[in-house]
Amino acid sequence: MKIGIVCYPTFGGSGVVATELGMALASKGHQVHFISYSQPFRLDTFSGNLFYHEVPIANYPLFEFLPYEISLTSKLVDVAIHQDLDLLHVHYAIPHASAAFLARQILKTKGKKVPFVTTLHGTDITLMGRDPSYQPVIEFAINESDAVTAVSESLKLDTLKYFNINREVEVVPNFIDVTNYAKADDLCFKNLYAPNNEKILIHISNFRPVKRIEDVVKVFDKVRQEVPSKLLLVGDGPERGNVENLARNLGVIDDVIFLGKTKAIEKLLCMSDLFLLTSESESFGLSALEALASHVPVISTNTGGIPEVNKHGYSGFLSEVGDIEDMAKNALYLLKDNLLHKKFKEQAAQQAALFNIDAILPMYEAIYERIVRN
Repeated sequence: MKIGIVCYPTFGGSGVVATELGMALASKGHQVHFISYSQPFRLDTFSGNLFYHEVPIANYPLFEFLPYEISLTSKLVDVAIHQDLDLLHVHYAIPHASAAFLARQILKTKGKKVPFVTTLHGTDITLMGRDPSYQPVIEFAINESDAVTAVSESLKLDTLKYFNINREVEVVPNFIDVTNYAKADDLCFKNLYAPNNEKILIHISNFRPVKRIEDVVKVFDKVRQEVPSKLLLVGDGPERGNVENLARNLGVIDDVIFLGKTKAIEKLLCMSDLFLLTSESESFGLSALEALASHVPVISTNTGGIPEVNKHGYSGFLSEVGDIEDMAKNALYLLKDNLLHKKFKEQAAQQAALFNIDAILPMYEAIYERIVRN
């Protein structure tokens, strides 16, 4: 098939999943065309089946805000015609689903049928989608999609709760290629950040308020008081300044390492002992899945789709949002018992294997075949 994939190219779960999906489809012989305003963050693989098309955004003095949706729609029409696409797969509802709908209608007038799949990832439904100024458009675009998927059962239920949806929403969970996260202790340069064999805790996100990264630092502070530890913070965003100030006020700033945005996620997880995820809302928790695949137990909140990924008492532990004491207690429970920690590391990898791309990719291919056939 010839598949157009539309995604945000930034450091975030939806873009990562869309990119990994496209690369996996290309490896199976499909021709994949990424369409976005810049090259996706994780798209660093060369393949004869992978192509990237940049959406041009003209700066007209008439507009106070650039009309990205119109530019995207035009690009979708152009690529669909000249690359003879069979379908579009758009990730994140705003504005990709509505642009895909408009492109589909334009293409019909040109005698070309190009159906589209919309994959819902999270805040497009649970945050922006609940804004009255967006809701009618999102609801319409979802209902007009040829197929709709959500990355967790929790997100599916939220979609049906907040919108009047008259079509099926299929759950196709996020995924990873577990072979990319194979634990190889001899390749983990832990002494780079823990020269005295301290424990390493890690958090990865886009540093938005919903991630509650200050809670990560507070948990780390309590853990550090009993077990010598370092904290790796991977990513960047609007909360970074607040997090740095908190780390200084708690006196832990020398043991908190800000690494910014990096593609070396596997190498950092490889050297980590625990992953902290303190989000107030999380539709799936892709970063937690990446940690599990790296044999890193997860200490997390129990919100949204996280419990579908992190199994309490097996791959890690779940706590109520904001319960710093409980998360610190669970972290120390594992870090103070080497045998128990080792057991949880093995179970973490077993849990991650349930979300291996080999199990998920055929689900998307079946959806593609169905909508093209119909």
